[in-house]
Amino acid sequence: MFATFLRENKIVAGILAVLRIWLGYAWMTAGWGKLTGGFDASGYLQNAIANPVTGPDGAAVYSWYVNFLESFALPNIELFNFIVPLGEFLVGLGLILGCLTTAAMFFGLVMNFSFFLAGTVSHNPTDIFFGFIILFAGYNAGRYGLDRWVIPFLRKTFNKKTAPEANTAA
Repeated sequence: MFATFLRENKIVAGILAVLRIWLGYAWMTAGWGKLTGGFDASGYLQNAIANPVTGPDGAAVYSWYVNFLESFALPNIELFNFIVPLGEFLVGLGLILGCLTTAAMFFGLVMNFSFFLAGTVSHNPTDIFFGFIILFAGYNAGRYGLDRWVIPFLRKTFNKKTAPEANTAA
């Protein structure tokens, strides 16, 4: 019942639009600041590797993530210096415009969890909480945005390509 309410109610769609624009602004400005101000994640990654999230016993809780940072992210820092700011900016733009909202929010949540796993709490819990509401609402979160036109267009285009061909026997 609540799921239907969240996914179909037009008043909820308006509330979700305000929420997604607010969250999108935070994402977009964070990305824009990194794109225009120069961004280097190497110090952040080195700190996350040197000071992993630990449990009560002092052992790293997410050792698999520390291993990922050490063996993949840090050696490919140029890639991460490019995709993090661009990703933040595009997530924000998608949320503000309500364009591919669920995809934008999914990738925003991936980044939120990545920051969280690296030990950054900051505003991530709030972003994750509201992000899951937007993601769970699906299309309704972008109803008052470009998704109103983009999603039907994509559905129509996708259905044309996957629809079984008409009887071709002559």
